[in-house]
Amino acid sequence: MASPYRAIFAAPGSTSFSLAGFVGRMPLSMMGIGIVTMISQVTGRYGLAGALSATLALSAAALGPLISRLVDRHGQRRVLRPATLISLTAAAGLLLCVTFEAPDWTLFVFTACVGTVPSLGAMTRARWAELYRGDAQRLHTAYSWESIVDEVCFIFGPIISIGLSTTWFPEAGPLLAGAFLAVGVFWLTAQRATEPAPHPRETHSGGSALRSPGLQVLALAFVATGAVFGSVDVVTVAFAEEQGHKSAASLVLAVYALGSCLAGAVFGLLRVKGEPAVRWLVGVGAMAVSMIPLLLAGNLPLLAVALFVAGLSIAPTMVTTMALVEAHVPRTKLTEGMTWTGTGLAIGVALGSSAAGWVVDASGAESGYVAPVVSGALAVAVALLGHRRLRRPAPTREGQLEQVDDAAGADQRAGERQDGERHMA
Repeated sequence: MASPYRAIFAAPGSTSFSLAGFVGRMPLSMMGIGIVTMISQVTGRYGLAGALSATLALSAAALGPLISRLVDRHGQRRVLRPATLISLTAAAGLLLCVTFEAPDWTLFVFTACVGTVPSLGAMTRARWAELYRGDAQRLHTAYSWESIVDEVCFIFGPIISIGLSTTWFPEAGPLLAGAFLAVGVFWLTAQRATEPAPHPRETHSGGSALRSPGLQVLALAFVATGAVFGSVDVVTVAFAEEQGHKSAASLVLAVYALGSCLAGAVFGLLRVKGEPAVRWLVGVGAMAVSMIPLLLAGNLPLLAVALFVAGLSIAPTMVTTMALVEAHVPRTKLTEGMTWTGTGLAIGVALGSSAAGWVVDASGAESGYVAPVVSGALAVAVALLGHRRLRRPAPTREGQLEQVDDAAGADQRAGERQDGERHMA
């Protein structure tokens, strides 16, 4: 491991909570595709499978910020364990309904309840933020590490989930995803030493973290970014099928994630300079431009190369986004703020998948890459229009109170020094 990464793991407990977060994050890339594979295997109805996957994404998008807001107020252990138990119970109900051929409406009810799954990425990033608050370089490296973990999950998660459901039994993929979730959450919440301190209701003001103008820009841009990801997934599967190698789609998409993973690893080694807002704008622009070559890829090998290059801009942009969230959201709402970016991505993935499916049906798979190109252009438009909001964090009442407390503490320490000097005199 390179020295900057070794340095962040020197802190006691950091290795353990990062591993727990990795295990608990695997369902993020396994559950949705696992449900699609399971339903298509059992019923042969791809329309139902896609609708259930979209239901899960939208449910998680709606419930995720609420769960994270409760975490900020009451702590990770008190909130994550009950939320996870609800999600696991709903997942078990879904599998039973599929096995015993229950009516379709029951599948939607249980799938919606699975959406109480907590955002483990936000939870581990909040622990890093608490651990290295004020140390910008180590926090940059920590966020880069978390982006690497995200991409590793997306490289291997779909392959494991699809492979199990197609070679063992249809419910195997979602079942293993549930097991990963249970182990990850209960392992993470057992680690109390690194858990961020909760902030009771009386320390909160101003409602949701989404009231921050900067966070609004980030979340909206991530809706368009999520549409890029969702549309790339759908069109790539359709393109591989048209090429007669549908099974190769998962490998091509793994190359996409691999590009992001490698870029995140290198980015974490760099000493970044300049304004984060400028780096973020460049990253969003690079993601959008990298979609254009996909329109020219006439075969799977060329598509894999194009997607690898496109993936290089993802992780650095995500890392910079987390730094901007920390700058624009009060400390008492940090977990919620980080979750809102994931919510934007989830909504965008659902919208992008639907739009891409419509384009593929109307014009064919090769033309379907127009969808991510348009989505990337929308992300750039949002970034350009909202860029000024990210240049300087908007002052908040909580931030002002924190500054007053810090100033008061400094005055008190100065007074104590003066008293000591007079006493010595």
